[in-house]
Amino acid sequence: MKPTKILFVCLGNICRSPAAEGVMKSLAKGFPIEIQSAGTAGYHIGELPDIRMRSHSHKRGYELVSRAQQFDPLIHFEMFDHIIAMDGNNLRDLKSMDQHKKYQHKLSLMIDYSQIMNVKEVPDPYYGGPAGFEHVLDILEDACAGLLKKLKAG
Repeated sequence: MKPTKILFVCLGNICRSPAAEGVMKSLAKGFPIEIQSAGTAGYHIGELPDIRMRSHSHKRGYELVSRAQQFDPLIHFEMFDHIIAMDGNNLRDLKSMDQHKKYQHKLSLMIDYSQIMNVKEVPDPYYGGPAGFEHVLDILEDACAGLLKKLKAG
C-alpha cells in the first residue's frame, strides 16, 4: 500500500506546521503515512522549531525534530497528496504558487478537519505567550485527529 503523503504549511515553519507534523506523526503511528512540514517564507531554513513550541509539545508527548524548509512549488506540489495550510494567508500563498491551477485539489486548511474546535484558523503563536502555544496545540490535536479519521475512512 502506497503511503499517503501530507505536507503541513505555515509561514516560517517553526511553530504551527512542525507542531502539526509532530502531532500527526504521533497520532498516525502504524498508518501508512509520510508527513513533513514547510513554510511559505524562507526566514528560518534549517532551524529547529521554536523552543517554546518544542517545550509545549514535549509536555504533551510530541517531539519536534524536523528542520525548517521553504515550500518549493516545483517539488512539493507533485510530491504530496495533501498540502494543508494553517491559515488563510498561507492557503492564498500556496494557491498563487499553483499558477496553472493544477494542484488546487490537494490544498486545504487545517481547520477543515476540526471536529470540536470552532476556530477560523490556526493562529500564529510566535509573538504571544504560553497560552497561545497551548491553544495552537489544542487546535492541532483536534484537527489532526479529524484528518486521520478522514484518511482512514478513505
